[in-house]
This record gives sequence, C-alpha cells and structure tokens, in this order.
Amino acid sequence: MPRFRQQLPQLGGDPFLTDGGIETTLIFNEGLTLPDFAAFDLLKEPAGVEALRHYYRTHAAIAAAHRMGFILEAATWRASPEWAARLGYSRAALVEANHRAIGLLVEVREEFAGDQVPMVISGCVGPRADGYVPAARMSAAEAQAFHAVQIGALATTEADMITAITMNYVEEAVGIVRAARAAGFPVVISFTLETDGRLPTGDSLEAAIRAVDDATGGAPAYYMINCAHPTHFDWLLEGDQPWHCRIRGVRANASRRSHAELNEAPELDAGDPVELGAQYADLLRRLPSLNVLGGCCGTDHRHMEAIAIAVVPSFPRSEMSRSA
Repeated sequence: MPRFRQQLPQLGGDPFLTDGGIETTLIFNEGLTLPDFAAFDLLKEPAGVEALRHYYRTHAAIAAAHRMGFILEAATWRASPEWAARLGYSRAALVEANHRAIGLLVEVREEFAGDQVPMVISGCVGPRADGYVPAARMSAAEAQAFHAVQIGALATTEADMITAITMNYVEEAVGIVRAARAAGFPVVISFTLETDGRLPTGDSLEAAIRAVDDATGGAPAYYMINCAHPTHFDWLLEGDQPWHCRIRGVRANASRRSHAELNEAPELDAGDPVELGAQYADLLRRLPSLNVLGGCCGTDHRHMEAIAIAVVPSFPRSEMSRSA
C-alpha cells in the first residue's frame, strides 16, 4: 500500500532532498547509454537495475546522514506511450516498466527510511515532447488522455505522488494534474525555465502557476522549478508576493548555460557544487515555503551533499529532526 498518498510529509515544512540529474549522471559519470534519455530502459537488464539501485542508494544515504526527508523520484520521465514506443515497448511492457521502477524505489526506501527520515516515492512524468521545446502542443483534454496511460499504471503501485518534471506549457500541466487527481494522486508540477526566468513559451512563472491553479481549482500540492540555474530565476523571487508560497521545490541545473548551449556542449558542465549549495541557502531566504531541494542537469551526489550542508542549518529543529 502507498505510505503517503493521503498525506505528503513534505507539506509539513521539514527539509527534503531529492536526487540530482539522473540522466546526465548515468550518461556522463557512469558511461551508460540512455536512448532518448530514457533511464527506465535500464530496468530491462540486471546490470541496469544495479546501476539505478546504486544511484538511488547514494542519494538516499546523503539525506539520511543529514536527517532530511527524501523524495525518491522514479526513473520514469520517459516512460510514457510515445517515448516508449520509439524504444520498442508494447503497452503491456510499458506498464511493467513503470511497475518495476517503483518496485526498485520501495526496496531502497525499506533500506533507508525510518520514522525520522520519511522517504516519499514519486512517479515521475515527463512531457510528451521535448522538455525544452513546447512542440506539438496539446489541449488540456488531450494531455489528460495521453498522460492517463502512464499515471494509471503508476496508480496500481506504491507510488505516493506524481511529479511532472520539465513542464514547458500550461495546457500539458493542467492535463497531468487532472489525470493524477482522477487516479487519486497528489500531484506536483515542475516548470522548466529559460535564462530569462520564463517558460519556453514566453509565459511568466507567475502566470503559469496562476493559470494551472485557476484551471484545476488549486489542485497541485505545490509547484517546483527545474532545469534552470538559480541565477536564471532568483530575481523573480524578490519581495513577498502571494504566488511565491506555491513554490515548494527547486531542482536547479549545475550550469549557468542556456538550454541551447547545454545541448551543444561536448562535455558536461558540472559547475561548482559548493557555490550551488550557497545559492540554495539564499533561495530559502527568498521563498517562505521552499523545503524540497534537489538537482537537475549536471548535478550529482556531490551537489546534493553540498546543498544539504548549506541548507540544513536554515531549518528550525522540528519534531522530525529533534527525535532523530
């Protein structure tokens, strides 16, 4: 049975860590091949399963060492019908892949979690098209029907929530929220931002959050920012604006480069983990609700360690941390 589907512990305000950039870590640091950046494809071979297990264990151990909660984000960003079909997966095989991805996280949670270190399992849903380019845009109804396939598969697992990562336009986000809520999931929307702090569509982050909330009755548990460096959006967070309270998570890139520059770069730009940790500590001072902290492209366990070191002192010693 799902452990936290009815009440997400991160909503209480304690610090939670996530993993880093799983695809870039596996490709550039581990030397693995991920066609179409599909990390779930590793689940078909024992060696791939062990690579994923090692990846998650490394990050979970950091969270446990710093007495932080942890979001176990499934390797299912590409495990949706069209991306999977490109790799030769049948509909039944795709359902099984989503199940195996969550099953692996259940095993990791059983190893590391405790009453003082809650670990939430998230079914990761990615965009139907490219995470950087809002191509072939769907209506909200079309997006709901498309993503309901993967979300329906995740609903029969021990996943606690759905997180839509690298969303780049409003209608797809709305469709995912509706599909997740219909399946009984709490859902989080994480928007991709460009170097100007806007979505790839040109919409402002504030406008996108307000539009999704208006279309869904405020259904998302919270929002996140991902696939952008803190310097691309920190200026948006000046002042005490009501919409800021809807942002509870950040998964930033290691690099200050634009998406176009990252796509063309022959090597991974891992940036400076310590500097990134300090930038996260600064974000905590700007965002009153921020407590879910992780990484995106170019980040790995070094960045998560640096973030944990930098941010834990900023959180009051809650009941969770006092009893650890």
